[in-house]
Amino acid sequence: MPFRLPLAAFAALLAFGSATLRADELQDAKKLLREGDLAGALDRAEAAVAAKPGSYEARFLEGVILAEQKRTDEAAQTFKLLTQDFPEMPDSYNNLAVIYYGRGEYERARDALQDALRANPGFMTAYENLGDVYAALAAQAYRKAIDLDPKNAAARAKLAAAREVALAPTRRTPRKPTTPGNATTPEQR
Repeated sequence: MPFRLPLAAFAALLAFGSATLRADELQDAKKLLREGDLAGALDRAEAAVAAKPGSYEARFLEGVILAEQKRTDEAAQTFKLLTQDFPEMPDSYNNLAVIYYGRGEYERARDALQDALRANPGFMTAYENLGDVYAALAAQAYRKAIDLDPKNAAARAKLAAAREVALAPTRRTPRKPTTPGNATTPEQR
């Protein structure tokens, strides 16, 4: 007589197998991302999302990979949907703000970062990014003042200071996305 599992045990075994597969796909995607294989990482992340569409971690990783591939419209859409489905998770707001900042949409970036801070008032990266956004907004305002009065020496000095603040101390474009290794997940909250 062949060995038969009760239907419930068989279903549990299938569920365990697919959970293991999802975890492996997610780990493979992270490994491929670290190795720089963005296409492979995206394939594995998409497989993880298909296997478990409600997984914050898989969807977040997919958004990070899309952003790394410079597919910012798709990444922004992914992060925006995550903010709707997981409003308590600050990382999605932060990464959405990074995309907005890169597009020069400073007000939208500010709003996304303020949402991140409402979700987690202790989120240091969001505070730093918010400072960069405020510096960019200040520089924008000083440039406008100079356009209106080209002889305005005070506005020129303030513009130079705002630019210096935005680029100090690393002389970088002020963007700090959250990555899968440092993102907050629902399991950590």
